[in-house]
Amino acid sequence: MQEFFSNYFVNTSGYNIVNTSVYSIVLVVTAYVIFLVLKKMKIKIDRKLIFAVIPYIILGSSLRVLRDAYILRGSLFITPFIYVLIFFIAFPILLITNLIQKKTKIPYYKLMFSIGILLIIYPLYQIEYLNFLGSCYILLFLIPWLLLLKFLPWSLENKLAIFAQMFDANTTFVSLYFFGYSEQHVLPNFLINLTGHIYSFVIVKFVAVISILYLIDNFSEDKQLNNFIKLIIFILGMATGLRDFLRLIFMV
Repeated sequence: MQEFFSNYFVNTSGYNIVNTSVYSIVLVVTAYVIFLVLKKMKIKIDRKLIFAVIPYIILGSSLRVLRDAYILRGSLFITPFIYVLIFFIAFPILLITNLIQKKTKIPYYKLMFSIGILLIIYPLYQIEYLNFLGSCYILLFLIPWLLLLKFLPWSLENKLAIFAQMFDANTTFVSLYFFGYSEQHVLPNFLINLTGHIYSFVIVKFVAVISILYLIDNFSEDKQLNNFIKLIIFILGMATGLRDFLRLIFMV
């Protein structure tokens, strides 16, 4: 077991089918437990919650990039531990601001968002804007998707989930195709090798996200669970997309 753990989790420079599968299972179980806690505390999973968590997504991505640049040290700032770190920062703040709301009527999401903004000032200040061309490429490839979302007759929650995943996919494409970065995740590598073109991952990801959202909206009657799944899709897309975007503009 020790050799197995070392081969697939410790002495590896990226992701493999084993650690990817384990991380995915842990994510699903943890996410469901969080959903039950939120439901028990009667915290609505809606647009306000999405708004509240945005700074913490930025915090996690920026800390991860600072670790990539060796400005920060330690395994706490690498995946998957960075997700654990941000959770233990954001979730207590969510609970505390929710209690404050009950006592003072100050909306929790405004307090949580404001605290998050304060937390991201320092890490974002450390990231230099060195690659203007890279950000222009990303914007250029995002424009068609933004136009598509504008005319797509779906809810804002669905559009945010799609945007986050398309932002991630197109940022990955620009980084790999134009700037020589390498892909570490198992599924994107498999699709790219299978089709022979990097952009294939963007198309497949779009189809997958659309399909998942369609199934959620048409076959699940639990609105809160539906919104929570969409929130997870949004967080995962924005977290990895922002990390890649910040790496690219920082030229790490």
